Amino acid sequence: MITDDMDLVREYARHNSEEAFATLVSRYVNLVHSVASRRVYDAHLAEEVTQATFIILARKAGSLNSKTVLAAWLCRTAQYVAADALKTQRRRQRREQELHMESVLNHTEPESQAWTEIAPVLDTAMAQLGEQDHCAIVLRFFERKDLKQIGAALGVSENTAKTRVSRATEKLRRFFIRRGVTLSAAAIAGAISANSVQAAPIGLATSVTVAAVKGTVVTASTLTLIKTTLKIMAWTKLKTVAGIGVLAVLVTGTATIVIHKVGAQTNGLNASGKPSGFAFAGYATPEASLQSMLWAASLGDMAKLTNGVTPQELERFGRQMQGKTESEIRRETIAWANGMVDYKITQRDVISDGEVHLHIHATPSNDSLRTGKAVVVLKKIGNEWKNAGEAH
Repeated sequence: MITDDMDLVREYARHNSEEAFATLVSRYVNLVHSVASRRVYDAHLAEEVTQATFIILARKAGSLNSKTVLAAWLCRTAQYVAADALKTQRRRQRREQELHMESVLNHTEPESQAWTEIAPVLDTAMAQLGEQDHCAIVLRFFERKDLKQIGAALGVSENTAKTRVSRATEKLRRFFIRRGVTLSAAAIAGAISANSVQAAPIGLATSVTVAAVKGTVVTASTLTLIKTTLKIMAWTKLKTVAGIGVLAVLVTGTATIVIHKVGAQTNGLNASGKPSGFAFAGYATPEASLQSMLWAASLGDMAKLTNGVTPQELERFGRQMQGKTESEIRRETIAWANGMVDYKITQRDVISDGEVHLHIHATPSNDSLRTGKAVVVLKKIGNEWKNAGEAH
């Protein structure tokens, strides 16, 4: 009998196993429904969000990485779906949220004062955590796993798992303080562990499984939630993978670009803690934008890389990088950047006021990268120049 989450996901993806998917739903429907309920404060809509979340799981099962922490993935996806649901129905639901929260807080089962204070903003806080911190909190307090189990799930030692849980809890504590909720880390941990996952309505797991696996007709609003959330998830991943994708223009095929050697001019440390040999130059000119992108690559700073790329290029290379984890992308980016010695711009073609093509001649620092030429397209968006890939 298959029990591992990702084994069940693969079983469903490969054989459309209703049994495997039903097992996953029964295992996590309470978690997903609890996230949905805290975000939307409406019983019917919470069920709709839950259903949409599992349908998304069914659609994306074949593309999930084997190292995915499914509980955390479902938690994050439910947050995306719920956020979209609120966005489209916020005006109608505002009063309903208030009434529902009153009913929750007046529930006959007494809840801790700590939970009463953090429940309205818990998922907002969770959404702001990085992936590792998010997984640590979900596994420890939502799923109530011990540190050994958390370490196994994250591929780290028990001591490292303990450190990550403590770090993530402290980030939540600081977030709550900014919202006027002053609690100790222990109080937060206890409140989340005791209250964050409640039983879903009877029958919801069955209806969710049928809708996801057998493709039964769902409401138009649910289909809209699914479509919009898939776009949000794709865009979120594109922002992560964009940097290495843009660099792929420069290191694949016949085109290879190498970073200009800046010498002592530095303003950052690379991944090994050594000074980066490249400088941030802003995005005011095509040349500056290119240099800034390569500087960010040497530091593994994916956010800065994303800043220097057009939306179209983000989308194109996001598809190419599908399946890679954030850490894999960052490692490849840094390795590529640190393998460069020099480059020179041999020609500058002004296509229009908003488009320039830079002809690059590159020299690698090792045999694993080829010497070559590239014509890099840069386009002006507002007052900044963005990398738009390679000219064809």
